[in-house]
Amino acid sequence: MTTTPALPLAGWRVLVPRPAAGRSPAVVALAAAGAEAVVVPLIETVPPEDPTELDDALLALESGWYGWLVLTSAAAVPVLVDRAQETAGGLAQLLADGHVRVAAIGPGTARALRDVGVEPALVPRGASTSRALVDAWPEPTEPARVLFPRGDLAATTVTDGLRQRGWDVTDVVAYRTVPAAPPPAEVRESWSDGTIRAALLTSASTVRELAARLGPPPTSTFLIGIGPSTAAEAARLGLPLAGVATEQTMLGMVDALTRAATTVLPAPATSPEEL
Repeated sequence: MTTTPALPLAGWRVLVPRPAAGRSPAVVALAAAGAEAVVVPLIETVPPEDPTELDDALLALESGWYGWLVLTSAAAVPVLVDRAQETAGGLAQLLADGHVRVAAIGPGTARALRDVGVEPALVPRGASTSRALVDAWPEPTEPARVLFPRGDLAATTVTDGLRQRGWDVTDVVAYRTVPAAPPPAEVRESWSDGTIRAALLTSASTVRELAARLGPPPTSTFLIGIGPSTAAEAARLGLPLAGVATEQTMLGMVDALTRAATTVLPAPATSPEEL
């Protein structure tokens, strides 16, 4: 007789600081690994205070002025969907009318686009970084103009890189990142005493808010970064990571946590087979 091996994260509570719209894929993946997701937004994305510039850009996109639309975060997708409803009747139709190709920085952003009926023409292989996106970008074709709706905290890597390659890039703020409401007292206590055993860090701004709102975790807490920029911010703040996702998605982060946990912690004991 053999016993069923324990799930790799059985009994763990894992902080998921920035849930996606609806049920986060991380919640499902964590449950499948035996863990409980503690969903506590640390940041929120909100529309720009004045959407006029974004609305004008979407009208130009619909008219065919831009050849490409590039997105480096899934957070931009619901904002574009909302503004396109106001100006053009729908994002997918707007892009079709303008014969616009769409580039996504990685699988998470690509999935968000597909969920609203938009199939990206370019998703770089490997790391989901701005540099990888620029490196994968094609040579200029007419119209050699790119619209980049970005967050207010986005780096200039994409804008500068595409301009150096000969593209005319218009970047416009599509959303702002602001702190969310303070975490509940129970979450702060569970973080401090190590009851929450891990956290998924989804962006550099999430790392900063985690440090500001919850403080440094116990040394036994596993921190998982979604990619290089998040890892760099964690290092700057003195927060050691147990792992970094190889695929920059919530599912990739859960995979990285599972690998880290099974590598560092001893495997659960199993009963020998009875003969």
